[in-house]
Amino acid sequence: MRLRLATWNINSVRPRGDLIGRFVDEVAPDVLALQEIKCQTEEFPKAMFEALGFNHFRIKGQKGWHGVGIASRLPIEDAPPLDVCKNGHARCVGAVVAGVEIQNFYIPAGGDTPDRETNPKFDHKLDFFEKLTAEMAARDPSRPLALVGDLNVAPGEFDVWNHKFMSKVVSHTPIEVGAMAKLKASLGFIDVVREAIPDPEKLFSWWSYRAADFRASNRGLRLDHIWVSPGMKAATLHTGKALSRVHDDVRGWDKPSDHAPVTADFMV
Repeated sequence: MRLRLATWNINSVRPRGDLIGRFVDEVAPDVLALQEIKCQTEEFPKAMFEALGFNHFRIKGQKGWHGVGIASRLPIEDAPPLDVCKNGHARCVGAVVAGVEIQNFYIPAGGDTPDRETNPKFDHKLDFFEKLTAEMAARDPSRPLALVGDLNVAPGEFDVWNHKFMSKVVSHTPIEVGAMAKLKASLGFIDVVREAIPDPEKLFSWWSYRAADFRASNRGLRLDHIWVSPGMKAATLHTGKALSRVHDDVRGWDKPSDHAPVTADFMV
């Protein structure tokens, strides 16, 4: 069975009904992992998703900020909860769909200064990565696991519009890139998007609202990720290569999020 998984920082779910509906019609995902839903759990617009064929949910909301959710066409089972956010924000939610554990994250952005001593937000971000890395290091790599979401780090030289400049800016500093590399190594995760679209092709999933024409300036970052455990390698490479893409066209639709959705296909 084909399982098409999408991750999308929706930047407030309730006003985005038309955007989500068009994306679902055109791309036909089976599972939507959403970040920054910006509503409390009971306020999540389930009816809107049910009208699109998504009848199964795991939602972790928060008043005004953050919030994550998983909406699925397929039945959902509970996934092990992860306690990795020291501030108790709604930044992680999990589900098991078609035998695959999906853990969906909105990792803290980290503020403006890349110094955990003077910037509590940056310390929170690194602490989140450290806790998550320890959790993943204890897992069995042969079990099917997808780690997805807005991880708020662009890890590679070709994941940012200007590597030299961005190396001094939160989201691409060496300490963050190192923290992400440790997380990736903890379970031997496969970066599915880069498996499908290797370096040196530039690849971004976020563009600031400040640019009047995001394509013209193209000062983007690849902050949104789909990683899988070694136990999903065969499911990922079922056609001989990974099938994954950033739907950057969606960033140009009416009233978009500043993030584009990312999808990957698996045979499960």
